[in-house]
Amino acid sequence: MVGAGYGERVTADLDCIDEQLRRLRFEAFDEDTAWQLGCDLQRRVAELGAAVTIEVRLAGTTVFLHAMRGTVPANADWARRKRNAVEMLHRPSYAVGLEARDSGRSVLAEMGIEDREVASHGGAFPIVVDGVGVVGVATVSGLPQRQDHERVVEALAERCGADLTGARLS
Repeated sequence: MVGAGYGERVTADLDCIDEQLRRLRFEAFDEDTAWQLGCDLQRRVAELGAAVTIEVRLAGTTVFLHAMRGTVPANADWARRKRNAVEMLHRPSYAVGLEARDSGRSVLAEMGIEDREVASHGGAFPIVVDGVGVVGVATVSGLPQRQDHERVVEALAERCGADLTGARLS
């Protein structure tokens, strides 16, 4: 059974993620920006002393992929599955999972997509360009899902110059 306050936290997190989606937008995003974003993510996670797999994709092509020392092949597979969820739905993977748990139904399952191909766990976030839409995905896998999500959001905000005041998970 889920503890008291769970529903309120899910609602607050989903509202926060929607605000993050509104703020985390680029004027332009290319291969160089994707590479820099991947390097930013690697630096941020290394400062924590953690080990993750990082993937940044642009237009369906992997531009940056790094498995830090201490990761296992499963981290890369989780990254792939999280990224697939974002590429299909244009929603952060953490939001997809929260929505499924909150409603008791998974849109991915309803689409007939097997768990082997997608993961609705935090860590993958769409890369959005103003006037264009979703052009890629940034993914981190290896920390608890909420922390994976937060690392990606922080790096995206830094790279696109967005202020996250009031738009961080509590």
